[in-house]
Amino acid sequence: MSLPQPRPGVLTLKPYVATHGKTTQQRVIKLSANEGALGPSPKAVEAYKSVAADLHRYPEGGSGTLAHAIAKKHGLDEARVICGNGSDELIEVIVKAFAGVGDEVIYTQYGFRMFPITTQSLGATPVMAPEKDFHVDIEAILEKVTERTKIVFLANPNNPTGSYNTVEEVKSLHARLPENVVLVLDAAYAEFVSKNDYSAGIEMVENAQNVIMMRTFSKLYAMAGLRLGWCYGSAYLIDILNRVRGPFNVNLAAQAAGIAALEDTAFQEKARAHNEKMVPWTQDAFAKLGLECVPTVANFFLVRFPSDPAKNADAALAFMNSRGILVREMRSYSLPDYLRFSVGTEEEMKIVVDTLAEFLT
Repeated sequence: MSLPQPRPGVLTLKPYVATHGKTTQQRVIKLSANEGALGPSPKAVEAYKSVAADLHRYPEGGSGTLAHAIAKKHGLDEARVICGNGSDELIEVIVKAFAGVGDEVIYTQYGFRMFPITTQSLGATPVMAPEKDFHVDIEAILEKVTERTKIVFLANPNNPTGSYNTVEEVKSLHARLPENVVLVLDAAYAEFVSKNDYSAGIEMVENAQNVIMMRTFSKLYAMAGLRLGWCYGSAYLIDILNRVRGPFNVNLAAQAAGIAALEDTAFQEKARAHNEKMVPWTQDAFAKLGLECVPTVANFFLVRFPSDPAKNADAALAFMNSRGILVREMRSYSLPDYLRFSVGTEEEMKIVVDTLAEFLT
């Protein structure tokens, strides 16, 4: 019997696996997905609830009101803002619009796994540029560019490393890319960065025809469950993306909650202040335990464990899972000695440190 066959390359895909660990504990401290530590804005929750009676209605096509709110907050041209069902959908729309069979899409060694997965699923070829000391290497990216390159994805800040590229580094990359290559800046963690030499990429979009900046509501705004993201690009690029995206791609509740979250600046500052407090506190606590933590500008830590089988990353993961603490294993990134910890509440982070102290003694 002959069964339906997928397109070439589909069966060789390695699906994205959101590994959150398993525990039998009633109390769970989930620090595996870089979600907002404080949860969503209460105003966003109320806005979400307020549309319950309208679920029989289609959402606003094009998310115009939400795009207007995004543009107002960031000083953008709302006609050049596209909202999506999370960054995952935006990545798919971008690849679908600009790359296909025979084309190449560049991503970096520790970049978001959906970059190569989406590229391969749509028939194009993902090309990995190696990183250097957990930092994106601009020269390595440029060395991978060929006449078949259509897109370069740059996560900045990067996940799972927590490192970032300066605005000058990104400008250097863009200046040396062919004009027909789309540079996509994934700035999912931009709201957490306080470095003076960092930029999410808005000014690059304003001054170039081939740059797209992506942002998300999943991190600072803590709305990962609603799957809401957006991107900004030149009028030329946005016109192309609008021809590819679905007409009702962002649901009603996500649009309402997103608008309310943008308006709640007090809650945003509270979430940002919490991260700025807990990042150095946790890094210092890890260092005192003898754990090597990659410097981060985001809301997570990449932590290296000893090679001793009794104290290595696998043993630490099992020990924490047994205590109800879920963190991200890094084998899928070829980093078996590392675990990634999201920033949780102050109470949660103190429990994590105490638990690790117990494990390492």
